[in-house]
Amino acid sequence: MRVAVGSDHRGFQTVSALVQHLKADGHDVELLGDCAGSMCDYPDVAYLVSRAVADGKADRGILMCGTGIGMCIAANKVKGVLAALAQDELSAQLSRTHNNANVLCLSADLTGTTLAKRIVDTFMKTDFEGGRHERRIRKILEIEEGRAPTK
Repeated sequence: MRVAVGSDHRGFQTVSALVQHLKADGHDVELLGDCAGSMCDYPDVAYLVSRAVADGKADRGILMCGTGIGMCIAANKVKGVLAALAQDELSAQLSRTHNNANVLCLSADLTGTTLAKRIVDTFMKTDFEGGRHERRIRKILEIEEGRAPTK
C-alpha cells in the first residue's frame, strides 16, 4: 500500500521509526514535510499528507504531532480526507471499520513507539465494513460539500 507520512517536530523521532516499520512490512512509504531537527508547523505537514491521499498519490496517510488533535483538525479540512485520531488499537480499528478513515493521526506525547507501531498495524490491516456505515459516510461527504445530510 502507498502511505504518505508526516509529523511536526514533536513527532519526528517516532514517525521516523514508523517509516522504517512500514517499509519492513512492504509498504511504499513517502515521508512528507521537512521537520528533521527543526521546528515546523503541523498544518503545513497535515496539508501535504492529506493532499497526497486526496489526490490518489497515497492510499493512506499517517500524521503525528504533540497531541494529534491539530493534525486531525487540519487534515479534515482537505476535501476527500477522513482523518481520525487514534490512541489505541481499538480506536484505530473502528476508525477503519466504521468511519473508513484514510488518514491516521497520532499523539507524540501520549503514544510511545511500540504502541504507535501497533496502532499503525491495526489501521493498515483493517478494512471498511460498509453496510450501515456507508450511509453515514455519505452524509459526512454531503456536509463536506456544504449541504445538509439527506435521510
